[in-house]
Amino acid sequence: MRLLLLTHYYAPEFGAPQRRWSALVQRFIAAGHRVTVAAPVPHYPSGRPTPTQRRMHRVGGVEAGRHGETILRTAFLPHRADIASRTADHLIAAADALRRLRHRYSRPGTRPDVIIATAPAIPTLMVGRTLASLWGVPLVVEMRDAWPDLVTHVGPVGALSPEAAHTVHTSALRRALSWAVALAKGEVHEKVTGWQSGARAVVTTTGRFADVLRERGVGVVRVVRNGTDLSLVRPQRDHLPGDHPELRCLYLGNMGRSQGLDTVVRAAAALHEQGVEVQVRMVGHGVEAAALAALAYELDAPVEVIPRIPHREVGNQYAWADTVIVSLRDWAPFAWTVPSKLYEMLATGRHITALLDGEAADVVREAGAGDVLPPEDVEALTALWRGLAADRSRAGVRASGRDWVAEHADDDVLARRYLEILHRVAGA
Repeated sequence: MRLLLLTHYYAPEFGAPQRRWSALVQRFIAAGHRVTVAAPVPHYPSGRPTPTQRRMHRVGGVEAGRHGETILRTAFLPHRADIASRTADHLIAAADALRRLRHRYSRPGTRPDVIIATAPAIPTLMVGRTLASLWGVPLVVEMRDAWPDLVTHVGPVGALSPEAAHTVHTSALRRALSWAVALAKGEVHEKVTGWQSGARAVVTTTGRFADVLRERGVGVVRVVRNGTDLSLVRPQRDHLPGDHPELRCLYLGNMGRSQGLDTVVRAAAALHEQGVEVQVRMVGHGVEAAALAALAYELDAPVEVIPRIPHREVGNQYAWADTVIVSLRDWAPFAWTVPSKLYEMLATGRHITALLDGEAADVVREAGAGDVLPPEDVEALTALWRGLAADRSRAGVRASGRDWVAEHADDDVLARRYLEILHRVAGA
């Protein structure tokens, strides 16, 4: 098949959507399919390219991807973390992608057999639907998260940065602001549901969100989880008795509003005050990272906040830890969400401290991979870690998590499942 992927996030950026699609594209091409990706010049997570990315990627450039895919680079808008400027970036990239793809595929014989449009970045879905209608090509819509539902919980809409306000066209600015306000009010999902209903299939990463979409009237909904490559994740070993006196607790990933990581800092501070030896290491980036470091200082908590590290160094962090943390706030859409990092954690075999509800909590329980606590519950977390510190065997390595991933969330399994959906759509 000739496949066209529309996405706002792609390699060499690294993050959950980039990792997911790099793994899938690699396997699609290995199976003999041709893949073209339309994605902006890399500018995640800072909102602007690094100097190296500026040199290596240009707007309108056509690149050879590392797996043999063709990458068409589209425009972007420098932005901050606020909803308004990010939405404006999504709109600029989508409009440029539509223009360039119509020109690239102007001849009917060159057009793809299936278009895949993946969100977040809701305007990407608009481009997918427009091209599918224009060319008479089937569309697959992928909703990686419970989006845009989650936006209603994130907080107030911010203003555009001066650079973005200067760069973006006035009409695009007005549209971005109106979209951002609508997102914050929770008014967009009805339109998004309409676009989803126009697709031949909608792919979600969790069963619960698939059920939500079916209840909203979306017809064909399929589940392809996020996952991990077991061949690249080293299974961990138990630490030797007496190796270190403190309980080592590791958080890896985004430090944003959604994670509620102040719970972790407060629990560590409480244990420190009680004389329990514990050390928390938080590694990653996000809008809350500085606030978390400040809170740890204020409470004299044994917590270190470390900037994002290359993925090749992640294994050393898992080797250091006794337990790894996965945390989401007590927000309704998170009952339909499973953090993508959870699958890698399961594959390591490390004990998981899970501050979760809904499907993500079900996964940890089903895999027998650790302890599940209510989200944002400082007292429950303090009690758990006090118990693990007293009896380190409770945090022992277990093979059950890795076994669960092999059956349900290995990248090879997921790619085969995705290709079955695409074959069915293309054949129909």
